[in-house]
Amino acid sequence: MPKKTRRSFETNERSKNIVNEVMKSLRLRPMFHASARVTLPFALILAVAFAAIRAFAMLGPSNYRPLFLLHCIAMALVPWIFLDAIGRAEIGLKSSIRPWEFPLSMLYGAAASLMCFVVGYALFGVTADNWFVSIGNSFRAQPTVGFSLLQLHLMFTIPAMIFSPIGEEIFFRGFLQRALETKFDPRTSAVLEGTWFAAVHLVHHGLVVAATGIEFRALSGALWFLLMLALSCVFAWLRKRHDSIVPAILAHSTFNFVMNLFIFGFLWNAAQRPS
Repeated sequence: MPKKTRRSFETNERSKNIVNEVMKSLRLRPMFHASARVTLPFALILAVAFAAIRAFAMLGPSNYRPLFLLHCIAMALVPWIFLDAIGRAEIGLKSSIRPWEFPLSMLYGAAASLMCFVVGYALFGVTADNWFVSIGNSFRAQPTVGFSLLQLHLMFTIPAMIFSPIGEEIFFRGFLQRALETKFDPRTSAVLEGTWFAAVHLVHHGLVVAATGIEFRALSGALWFLLMLALSCVFAWLRKRHDSIVPAILAHSTFNFVMNLFIFGFLWNAAQRPS
C-alpha cells in the first residue's frame, strides 16, 4: 500500500475511533469526573431516584403532591448541573433542523391525546379504570373546593403544559436515551427508555392506593402502559427527526393540554369519584 494511501487510511481509522469513543460516552462537567464522561449506570441511578420521588408524590399523602413539580424541575436541571455545553447539545438541547414542522409536532401530541381518550372512554366509560378519570381524581385529591371549573382547569393545565413536558423530555428523551445509546443502538435505546417512561407513569394510572396497600389495575393499567410506551416512541422519533428535543416538548405539552380539555370539559362532573 502506498505511503500516502496508508496514511489516509490510518487517519480515517483514527477518526472513526474518535467518533465511536464519543458515542460511547456523554460529556460531564469536569468538576464531576476527571474524564468528563458519564456512563449508563449514572443515568440509571438518576432514573430510579426520580421514579421514587414521583411515586412518593403521587401515591403518598396528598400534601406531598407538590413534590411532583419539584421533581420535574430537578429533571430539567440535570443537563445544566452535570453536562458541559457539548453534552447538552448531544442530548438534543439545541435548535431543531426542521422548525417549520413544529405545528405538525403539536398535532401529533393532540392526536395521541385524542386516541388515549377515545380508547379509555370506549373501554371503561367514566369509571376509575379510565386513565383520564384517574388523573382527574389525582387532581381532586388536592384542594379544589371553592374554585370554579375554569379556575381548576387553568390551575392544573398551565403547570401540566410546562413542568412535565420540559422536565420529562429533557431527562427521558434527552439525558436517559442518550446514555442508553452509549450501549445500544438508537431504536433499542428508544424502546428501553420508553419502557421506563411508561412504567413510571403507572403511578398516575394502574397503581392504586387501597386499604390493603397498593393494588394494580391489571387490564387498564397494562393498556395505559402500552399507550405510554407508544407515546414515548413518538416523542423519541420527533427528537431524532429534528435532532432536538424541542418538538418533543411541544408535542408533550399539547398532549397534556388536550388531555385536560377532556378531563375538565367532559369527565370532571361525570366521572366516578374515588371511594
